[in-house]
Amino acid sequence: MRHVILALLFVAWQPVRLPVWASASAPEAGRPKLVVLLVVDQMRGDYPIRYASLLDKGLRRLITDGAWYRRGAYPYLNTLTCVGHSTLGTGVLPYQHGMIQNAWYDRDSGRTVACTNDGTASDVSAAGTAGGPGDSAARLLVPTLAEVMRRDMKARVVTISIKARASIGLAGHGGDAVLWLGDRGQLQTSTAYAAAVPAWAEAFARANPIERDAGKVWERTLAEARYQYSDDPPGETPGGGWSAPFPHRLGAAGDTRFLAHWEQSPYADEYLEALAEHAIDALHLGAEGHLDFLGVSFSSVDLVGHAFGPRSHEVQDMLVRLDATIGRLLTHLDERVGAGNYVLALSADHGVADVPAQAEHAGRILSATVTAAIDDRLKAAYGGDGSFVVANLGTDIYLKPGVYERLRHDAPTLKAVTGTLDAMPGVARVLHADEINSSAARRSNDREIRAAALGYFPGRSGDLILIPKENWIFGATTTTHGTLYAYDQDVPMIIYGAGVRSGVRDEPATPADVAPTLAALAKVHLLSGDGRVLKSALRR
Repeated sequence: MRHVILALLFVAWQPVRLPVWASASAPEAGRPKLVVLLVVDQMRGDYPIRYASLLDKGLRRLITDGAWYRRGAYPYLNTLTCVGHSTLGTGVLPYQHGMIQNAWYDRDSGRTVACTNDGTASDVSAAGTAGGPGDSAARLLVPTLAEVMRRDMKARVVTISIKARASIGLAGHGGDAVLWLGDRGQLQTSTAYAAAVPAWAEAFARANPIERDAGKVWERTLAEARYQYSDDPPGETPGGGWSAPFPHRLGAAGDTRFLAHWEQSPYADEYLEALAEHAIDALHLGAEGHLDFLGVSFSSVDLVGHAFGPRSHEVQDMLVRLDATIGRLLTHLDERVGAGNYVLALSADHGVADVPAQAEHAGRILSATVTAAIDDRLKAAYGGDGSFVVANLGTDIYLKPGVYERLRHDAPTLKAVTGTLDAMPGVARVLHADEINSSAARRSNDREIRAAALGYFPGRSGDLILIPKENWIFGATTTTHGTLYAYDQDVPMIIYGAGVRSGVRDEPATPADVAPTLAALAKVHLLSGDGRVLKSALRR
């Protein structure tokens, strides 16, 4: 990997109101006391523009007072949660960090594994060990910014999310508190990080049970006329007993649907923000003479977006509520750490497609149909019983052991298989592993080859890579993400706080640039082969 020498000569600090318990002295040599990384799961890059009239609090403050990169976009194909968080956390792309999907087919074990599965660890909560494989960053092949800060700067590292893969992608292989919510709504960590949930987090959970939100009704925050589009458009299928239009009632505490409803509502993000405030206070983050790291991934926009789609009143109201939630966090950081003592980045792990029923020339690609087409062609060529496909995971198709090796020496049959898939409705192109497994492919002027190559990792990626047509999605859910189109790749990118020069930037940028830029502002030496320092965001 290329060595990126990161240096800042000096950062001019403005006087700030002293925090409650922070030292009155200025940060050493212009270094901030706290690095904060906020991720909004499934926030499209056009949301701050499309829904600008709804935002007047925290998001508006970041957009106005931060360095806003309006052309931020992931350059790879598989725009998914684990991939995006790992890219934001490390500053490198999946062909290096290895987290190619939320789950992939493991050829050694012959089963599909989640990106954070770790058979040597167990997840733990107040109820004890969860059993089964735990979660960790064992499959992440490079260190995160948080890890480097912890190793070199003695930083405390705290990451929080509903999803394990989000919290772990920001923390990496170590952390003082790497927290997420388990299947029962309890705060969890993994024995890969600690033997138990930290006492301060457990105390918060006891004092703030999520069941206190049971029976609440989620209504629009603003007048209905403020929201764009219809509240009951075609294609919305939220499930779980919820209707397409507002209002949405959370179940009773004993209702099996309560947790799913709660996570798919603004109350979950508000809970995470309150937990982040508690972490700042309990650990005195940014106030004990060394640099600290706080990462928060807000998951509920993703859950709502999958169920209702990006044009929905629900997604718009989630942004209204998240705007206020982030505003509270910024105020708390100002009061406790000091407005000139922290640097913050906000981005997203991916965007989302429009609901097919609401878009032109749109549709769905079903894995069973793809698998059947491959089997028909290969059985005609090679005979035999059973399926030739062992896993079909969206863009990545895995063939039985030995089949792809045979196809590599059988060009007519390989061409027949890819041609059959190319002819299917919704399929734009089919690539095979040999076409994208090279540095030349990663530099290709062919956008589709380059995107697939930047997300390809040998041994983990599929034998065949299927690229859908624009507005076509995989599966039967209301809508989803995971392609190379702008609605999935484009995400907000904002750098804010100590040492940052505010303003709108129209230069191209990728979320891989976030970690190197934060490292530069914090004067941390981060090695990266992909991300670059966004120098236009720096005061000096």
